[in-house]
Amino acid sequence: MTNLTNNDQLRIALIQTPIQLGDPETNVLHIRSLMEKAVGQTPKPDLLMLPEMWNTGYALEQIQDIADEHGEHSKGWLSAFAKEHHIFIVGGSIAEANGDQITNSMYVFDRQGEEIAKYSKIHLFCLMNEEKYLVPGQELVTFPVNDDFKAGVSICYDIRFPEMARSLALNGAKVLFVPAEWPHPRLHHWRTLLMARAIENQMYVVACNTVGDNGEASFFGHSMIIDPWGGIVAEGGESEEIVTGELSLSLVDEVRSRIPIFQDRRPDLYK
Repeated sequence: MTNLTNNDQLRIALIQTPIQLGDPETNVLHIRSLMEKAVGQTPKPDLLMLPEMWNTGYALEQIQDIADEHGEHSKGWLSAFAKEHHIFIVGGSIAEANGDQITNSMYVFDRQGEEIAKYSKIHLFCLMNEEKYLVPGQELVTFPVNDDFKAGVSICYDIRFPEMARSLALNGAKVLFVPAEWPHPRLHHWRTLLMARAIENQMYVVACNTVGDNGEASFFGHSMIIDPWGGIVAEGGESEEIVTGELSLSLVDEVRSRIPIFQDRRPDLYK
């Protein structure tokens, strides 16, 4: 297992940026430049996180033509970047083509550039007609950050389903990573749902949103790092920025021991 430099501290950098609708080449160049800027910071982050659908945006009507075939291009350069800079990458999500099926998929890479997780968004947002263009994922996913700290992943609309976050927590997740393209006017929903998922599961929630206007929607940013008490460790504004903060991994166990909600559950009564 790849250990952290400091076994209790995880330094996070969230790449909050506009996405150019339907222009993967431009998006890759810009995302990579921001990632280079992030790893040049002092102290250097342990983990970089990208937003949802950063390669194409929600250009759904042309998604079949511009999605990354089997994710190969995105996986290749993200893996190489993780290895070069000895850093974890939670790769937001991309439009991935597998034949005529398109998924909204996230890849995670460890410090050696090894792919350690893949997750495809399971809840498709019918108000944006996602189900007409995308195929939903079929499984929940966790991955190890170090030997005794596991992470779970969700994508955007997934956070409206508390059963999902609770299932990940029950499977050992102590932090939930959430890439998103969450638009105006639902900023209040965004902040409230993220904080609720953190408080009710006594876990960190790390969420990376986009900013800017793509002509169809306007995205407000406010990428967030929230601790297991529901406290805000870091929060972005509404412009492009690299949002940074630290997770104290031991805090999760401390909070869970002080208010033992998991041992006080009554699953026999939950229907």
